Amino acid sequence: MELEQYLKQYKRLAIGFSGGVDSVYLAYVAVQVGCDVRAYFIKSAFQPLFEQEDALEMAKELNIPLTIYKLEVLETENVRKNPENRCYYCKQEVFTTLKKLAKADGCDVLVDGTNASDRYEERPGMKALEELGVISPLRICGLTKEEIRKRSKEVGLWTWKKPSYACLATRIPTNMEITQEILEKVETSENNLKEMGFTDFRVRVTRTGAKLQVLDTQIEEVIKQRKKIVALLEPIFGEVVLDLIPRKAEV
Repeated sequence: MELEQYLKQYKRLAIGFSGGVDSVYLAYVAVQVGCDVRAYFIKSAFQPLFEQEDALEMAKELNIPLTIYKLEVLETENVRKNPENRCYYCKQEVFTTLKKLAKADGCDVLVDGTNASDRYEERPGMKALEELGVISPLRICGLTKEEIRKRSKEVGLWTWKKPSYACLATRIPTNMEITQEILEKVETSENNLKEMGFTDFRVRVTRTGAKLQVLDTQIEEVIKQRKKIVALLEPIFGEVVLDLIPRKAEV
């Protein structure tokens, strides 16, 4: 079924809105077919500030109301302890909260931007969405990330080229306890590298410091700017290493 046709069955929609390519395109199409759309952004320790800023910008561009709600995810032990299925517990907290917010605003249908490229077996959080009755129209209609980017570009959404961005918690090794302090270190480090012009990279926390993962096309630039990068990251993490296995560009 085409996405437009699928969304027409709903008069009102609440959308878990990250400001990324998927949720923005979903909201755009919902507005185009006449849905009364309300967007919700959950601000937790796992989201850097720029994600909130992007969500605000895109909600304004789409002319939809946006609710920003601060959620203390690190108060949940199963999230803070960071087991392999941490994402399941985190999504439980986030979308249980979203459902309550949407319900209070008179929205009985909650959707999210999960797409057809997201593999169920690789994303424990999708199990939580299923249990909570959250609907994923992009996935249901068979839209992959690549197709969503293509369609977003065609309709003039700048998010078509926004790099995929996993939450800050993904930078922490499994079973290493997540703290506000370590998340702030990662965010500061990644902001510094972003200002230097690097894109689609990750600063991964290790047991002794941090590991920088960049695209193959940026390894030479990292080596060229090695001294500046060390000067920025060493005071934060102590030990800083470069992963010589290039990071694969995400669609």
